[in-house]
Amino acid sequence: MKNKFENNIGLIFILIACQITFAQKKDENIGTEVVNVVKPYTPTISDAFKVKEIPSLEDVDNSKKEDVKYNFFSFPVASTFVPIKGRAAVVEKPQTEKLYKNFANVGLGNYTTLNTELFVTENFSDHEYIGGMFRHLSSQGGIKDVALKNDFSTTSLDLTYGNQLQNLTWISDLGFKNQLYNWYGIPENLSQLLIDRINPKHTFNNLYIGTNLSLTDSFFKDASLKYNRFWDTYGSVENRFYVKPSFEFELLRKKLKTNLIVDYLGGSFDKNFQGTSKIKYGFTNFGIHPSVAVNKNDWAINIGASVFYSANNENSNSKIFVYPQVNASLKVVGDFMIFYTGIEGSLNQNSYCDFSNENPFVSPTLAIAPTDKQFDLFAGIKGKLSNNVSYTLRSTVQNEKNKPLFKTNEFNMFSSNSESYQFGNSFGVVYDYVRTVSLFGELKADFNKNVTIGLNGSYSRFFTTFQEEAWNLPTLILGSNINVNITKKWFAGANLVYVGERKDIVYIQSMITIFPPAYYSETTNIKGYLDANFNIGYNHNEQLTGFIKFNNIANQSYQKWLNYPVQALQVVLGASYKFDF
Repeated sequence: MKNKFENNIGLIFILIACQITFAQKKDENIGTEVVNVVKPYTPTISDAFKVKEIPSLEDVDNSKKEDVKYNFFSFPVASTFVPIKGRAAVVEKPQTEKLYKNFANVGLGNYTTLNTELFVTENFSDHEYIGGMFRHLSSQGGIKDVALKNDFSTTSLDLTYGNQLQNLTWISDLGFKNQLYNWYGIPENLSQLLIDRINPKHTFNNLYIGTNLSLTDSFFKDASLKYNRFWDTYGSVENRFYVKPSFEFELLRKKLKTNLIVDYLGGSFDKNFQGTSKIKYGFTNFGIHPSVAVNKNDWAINIGASVFYSANNENSNSKIFVYPQVNASLKVVGDFMIFYTGIEGSLNQNSYCDFSNENPFVSPTLAIAPTDKQFDLFAGIKGKLSNNVSYTLRSTVQNEKNKPLFKTNEFNMFSSNSESYQFGNSFGVVYDYVRTVSLFGELKADFNKNVTIGLNGSYSRFFTTFQEEAWNLPTLILGSNINVNITKKWFAGANLVYVGERKDIVYIQSMITIFPPAYYSETTNIKGYLDANFNIGYNHNEQLTGFIKFNNIANQSYQKWLNYPVQALQVVLGASYKFDF
């Protein structure tokens, strides 16, 4: 077998060697040959075809594409960084101040001054309550260089009932006030014999009852009613009743608001200033004031008018008055500057009660009549200088017919029935046609919760028709106030008021006629005055607070009314307490 395999191999090698020998001969010359091209070569372009963007797959083994999933193999990295855990910022929540239902205040000061207040309230249910207020302020006088008694006191008691239902709010009030004053402002150089004849004490009493109603979801919006009875120790009596309902209607997609008023006043004085007859007065005024509000872009306009029918019950005559009631405002620069203007008028009913509250030294012999405020034309700007500073500027022109002016009464001390108010120490009321041109400015700043400041001032010019001067009306009035929370416990405040020069009549004894003495009148200037007050307090806790007040710090016995100096520096020390039953 072995010999056969070896023989085959040998045969194969012999055949290969023979083939190589016949394929090429060593040094054999092949030769050359010329080739002639008969036709030139012309290349052609075959038909082109578009390659499909998505080629067809004819692979029978084509299968669905498999989703590729990626996995991350994490491994720790050495690091020295340690993140700080986040923590929410702490918001300081202010402590809610507890509100107490009742309040008491007591203060004692020099001039034997006593000032007390007590307010209590009690809820009957979730919508009913009753409250009461008692107030008393008195001083035993002691004004320097005053010959007559100059003590005064004011005591008042008020009761209130309130009921608040779903669509109705009802509040009723019942009150009584007693005031005591003295006609101590006698002229200089009055003889002691005449001074001894004067009993300067004068007392006012006021009893009132009133109700206020307010409705929602009704054309009848609200109404107020009040009856007031006022009388004094000289036989004077005054009754006043008024009702003021208000309605609101929808008209041509605008809200039409209508205010009505019925105002009755009737009273009498036991005698006139000369003591010759009794004085009676009475007026009934009916008024209607429709208005409509229009808002367009940055304009807010209120257009209306007032019509009054006034009946003089004592003289059997009546008058009709018509007044404009138009005002408008325009936002010039948002809330930072608002321009406003308007013209308004009204019939204002004067009363003995109102006069005595403004000037407690009037005599019980006044002429009472309403004031025809023909128009009050005003224009100004208001707004903010910043988020916590606001301002107001206003100019005004007023025309008032029968404007009341306080004027010193003349001497009538030699009549057989002379009264204690007839020694040049009381004031009467005179009426005049007065035009007033005034400028007013105010600035308020709330720098933070702890400091508030206010400044205001007005300058007025008065043009009278029949009177020589606008008696007892100041040309310039300036005011300022500041309140500061020094700490959580301590607080302080101050206010200043400057009232400019005024004019009145002074009566001077004639040197020609000695007995009976004769007096002639002369216009005099009442100096302006500055009244500065300061207070500081300490909150012992949320219920108990102590305080001390300093009034008239300048220690000036200035005259608010002619021949009526006020108390000098006044110091009052007291405390207030809030509590619940």
